[in-house]
Amino acid sequence: MAEAYIIDACRTPRGIGKVGKGALAHLHPQHLAATVLGAIRDRNNLDTSTVDDIIWGTSSQRGAQGADLGRMAALDAGFDTKASGVTLDRFCGSGITSVSLAAAQVMSGMEGCVIAGGTEMMSYTSATADPKVPPMLDAGNLSLRTKHPQTQQGVCADAIATLEGIDREALDQLACVSQQRAARAIEEGRFDKSLVPVHNPDGTVALDKEEFPRPGTTMETLSGLRTVFNMYMDIPVDDQGNTYGNLITGKYETLKEGVNHVHHAGNSSGVVDGAAAILVTSKDYADKNGLKPRARIVATCNMGDCPTLMLNAPVPAAKKVLEKAGLTTDDIDVYEINEAFSVVAEKFIRDLDLDRSKVNINGGAMALGHPIGATGSILIGTALDELERSNGRYGLITMCAAGGMAPAIIIERI
Repeated sequence: MAEAYIIDACRTPRGIGKVGKGALAHLHPQHLAATVLGAIRDRNNLDTSTVDDIIWGTSSQRGAQGADLGRMAALDAGFDTKASGVTLDRFCGSGITSVSLAAAQVMSGMEGCVIAGGTEMMSYTSATADPKVPPMLDAGNLSLRTKHPQTQQGVCADAIATLEGIDREALDQLACVSQQRAARAIEEGRFDKSLVPVHNPDGTVALDKEEFPRPGTTMETLSGLRTVFNMYMDIPVDDQGNTYGNLITGKYETLKEGVNHVHHAGNSSGVVDGAAAILVTSKDYADKNGLKPRARIVATCNMGDCPTLMLNAPVPAAKKVLEKAGLTTDDIDVYEINEAFSVVAEKFIRDLDLDRSKVNINGGAMALGHPIGATGSILIGTALDELERSNGRYGLITMCAAGGMAPAIIIERI
């Protein structure tokens, strides 16, 4: 089987995902995607007529984020019309899945050059969201709800913390470390290799640095924040008497004794806008076009877990991809586990008995934000940059996704 190489990775800064507050919120999602696609082209002197496909991740595919963003953004970026595109949705895992599918196409010999990535404008999706219950909780979808009740993700995070006996202090400590590490990474320029500025249509700079981090965060400031997801527990989701709370306590009866609500704005992922792109090619294509590979894709996998708890698939996904690669946890130099909620990363570290100094070395989504469909691609680029900075060899990237899923990928620095 052929090798799949990562030639380059780039991303936008993450802007605060609120209309009227975020520096990117006035832009079209297509513009963010076109920004990183254009950067990948220009940084690598890429002849876009030779790009076989563009595989893009976008979770909320409606309105401005609908209509195959991968293809439309490539056209907007000035790509040759021969470069096709497709857009996929694996919720939060979309940005890893786009890279995994690009690798599979190259390794199978079907394609020689694929650009993978993702975009999410959370300022847009939150402002235009249907105020009704999410589709997986749609009142007309009682068949699925009977088989697999699924609730609000923050409620799941608190439920997992309760079941695992993980207290708020531990979760706040991890959030504090995330902010500290992100601040250090920004100060030392660790993101500079991948970061590309976003310009307004008139050519002025919209954003050229991270907008979300709060480097002054301390345990004291975190302890003063109110928990959020206790407020969801009694919200009705249908006319059958179901609430966000009883959808999970009905399946996990020990939670009827009480859920320990421990998550708040400081130890949950930030709502942001962003996009990322990764250039994946075969050896033949790289050699023919004078491109120097930065990493090879060693193994990828997908894993499902309980849809009701929703956030627990990263640990089995990591075990599965390590087995595929013939590696152990000790072989990995850089772990990126998306900080959707603090409990996800904390449980990942505890269950796999990891060295904390190897996990989210430059901070995570609690400090930097989580632009849903783009985050996986961002994390792959972040892991690659860190492997190069620290002279590491292997990086493992994974994240939870709605529906109780987790994709995972291992890369090897060249």
